Amino acid sequence: MRDSDIEVRRRVREGDRETFGELYEEFARAVFHHALRLTGDRPTAEDVMSETFLAAWRNRARVREDGGTLLPWLLGIATHKAENARRSTRRRQLFLARQPEPDPVEDFAPQAAGRIDDVRRLRAVQASLSRLRQHEREVLALCVWSGLDYQQTAEALGVSVGTVRSRLSRARKKLARLAEENLAQENTEPRTTRGEMTSAAALAAVPARKELT
Repeated sequence: MRDSDIEVRRRVREGDRETFGELYEEFARAVFHHALRLTGDRPTAEDVMSETFLAAWRNRARVREDGGTLLPWLLGIATHKAENARRSTRRRQLFLARQPEPDPVEDFAPQAAGRIDDVRRLRAVQASLSRLRQHEREVLALCVWSGLDYQQTAEALGVSVGTVRSRLSRARKKLARLAEENLAQENTEPRTTRGEMTSAAALAAVPARKELT
């Protein structure tokens, strides 16, 4: 724990706008990427990031006076905001599914091939993650992608370190099983077009992070 972390906590609690602005500059990118991994949609992730810092400012008095970096606190808020966004998206998708299909529009994708490929990759990972339980998905995003250790993840989610360990273990085992299922499915399907990432390949791209003890 750094003395500067304690000072930042004190200033944030007191409503120091300059310190809070510095907090935003330091952690906005991390919050955005965490939200993106949980939602799979950039505009939604941007909204989650904004809502996270707005909620953090409104609830600044809840920050403990002692402790380390405030990143786990911010990611904990972002986790709840992202789950709310996922629920809203599912409700919107169900509504749209009941509407008449629009007339087809001519595809002008050649100029946007790279962007489309990025979306496919993100959706492939999201498709597998969506098959995990919510708490497994959250701990995976915090520990593996956002780089928090067990203690920080426990702080972000408001659970014990032991709970974090068990949830992460289950999440990794399920992802491994899903990868095998996807691989078996791909072996029975036609080869994908050039530049398109399959679900198994996307899962293989999930970074493996050494567990912290």
